[in-house]
Amino acid sequence: MRIVDEILVHNVKFVANKEFEKFETTKFPEKKLVILSCMDTRLVELLPQAMNLKNGDVKIVKSAGAIVAHPFGSIMRSILVAVYELNADEVCVIGHHDCGMSKLNADSFLSKAKEKGITQEKIDVLKYSGVDLKTWLQGFDKVEDSVKDSVEKIKNHPLLADNIPVHGLVIDPATGKLDVVVNGYE
Repeated sequence: MRIVDEILVHNVKFVANKEFEKFETTKFPEKKLVILSCMDTRLVELLPQAMNLKNGDVKIVKSAGAIVAHPFGSIMRSILVAVYELNADEVCVIGHHDCGMSKLNADSFLSKAKEKGITQEKIDVLKYSGVDLKTWLQGFDKVEDSVKDSVEKIKNHPLLADNIPVHGLVIDPATGKLDVVVNGYE
């Protein structure tokens, strides 16, 4: 059975058995926090458990590497919506050790894209359109530096009020241990 078909079969039972009731909450984060974390599969359950978070406590925005790549992109917009429309009072960027973005290489990425059917012509169109694929597809060397960079982009955004603390943490995906990189209260 295909993945989405499996999900839909399960969903019929989930709804019929009213399993959703244990997850009922409001759209407003109880702990008034928005988290930007990596999309790494190891963090799906580990991160909330390591932070003592339950359904309804926080807003979680995910991106590859917990990176804010553009100050006016969808990641930053989501953080601002969480603050101004959904009552989050603090922001926390959480990167992790052994992140796939630390190994990202534009040439390798584009080679894999070609293997999946992306033509050189499409890649060339992006280049001729002014997209610097080497920069856009560049990873990072140190997760701590990447977290600091995202924290700085968020803190210095013209639409984020100065009184909103922006924290930066790094989690170990093997143990759940959190290390503070930026204390937003200081």
